[in-house]
Amino acid sequence: MATVLDRGLERNEPTTTSVVGNRSRFPLGKIFTYLVMILIAAFFILPMVVVFLTSLKYDVEVFTDPGIFPLTPGLENFQQLLAAGAPFYHWFLNSAIVSTAGTIITVALTSLSAYAFARIDFPGKNFIFSLLITTLLLPSVMFLVPQYKLMAQFHLYDTIPALMLPGIASVFGVFFMRQFFLSIPLELEEAAYIDGASRLRTFWSVVLPLTGPALATLTVITFLGFWNDYLWPAIICQNNCTLPPGLRLLQGQFTANYGLIMAGAVVTAIPVLIIYIVLQRFVIQSVTSSGVKG
Repeated sequence: MATVLDRGLERNEPTTTSVVGNRSRFPLGKIFTYLVMILIAAFFILPMVVVFLTSLKYDVEVFTDPGIFPLTPGLENFQQLLAAGAPFYHWFLNSAIVSTAGTIITVALTSLSAYAFARIDFPGKNFIFSLLITTLLLPSVMFLVPQYKLMAQFHLYDTIPALMLPGIASVFGVFFMRQFFLSIPLELEEAAYIDGASRLRTFWSVVLPLTGPALATLTVITFLGFWNDYLWPAIICQNNCTLPPGLRLLQGQFTANYGLIMAGAVVTAIPVLIIYIVLQRFVIQSVTSSGVKG
């Protein structure tokens, strides 16, 4: 009897050991994954922390104290930046107008164009779409001179429309939304056609509500592109500057108040963070559902 029990225990020992081994290995892999994610997050968050802490330093302390943490933190840089009559308000308003209006127009145009490429058959569709995709491979600096000449020819130099017009033709937006439209079942649109809906009505009432996550993602990407654009506004604007080229004017010819510049960078980043926090759920939903079709 004992021999039988011993054999039974011997047969159960490998199974118990393997279960315990699997349970012990699983947390280790999870801990390693979390550590890698924390390191990656720290890599991106640390520069923002340094910028914020530098904005709390006085002008003299920025040059005399190389440490990250300020010895006597204060809000003098923010007060100077937001002082009455400062041009920062003008730059902020221009950035808000250009980014908001440009994002709305871009999302509307790219959605209509993408739906046409996804659902409507017309001569040369594949060739035109391939030609558009090819432009994504070209460096954006190649278009600066033609864009500048067009804006000068239309007498739009140093105006708000000149800051947003070149950016509303987003080829990436057309490609991104087209791929999302192709993942929507065609049967939904056919049912709307049977009920008598026009193509535009079907797009507005049936297709577009299903693309909420994609529209939110495209909105965030487009807004970031307009808000953080430096090169084109620095070329086309003189008085109607936006925030990125405007912050450059805070730097003198021979000296630079880095604390004031860092304070401007902190205030500039706040709207972007707010928009991303509000639309974060839709962005994550778009990423997780991008691989599902039908």
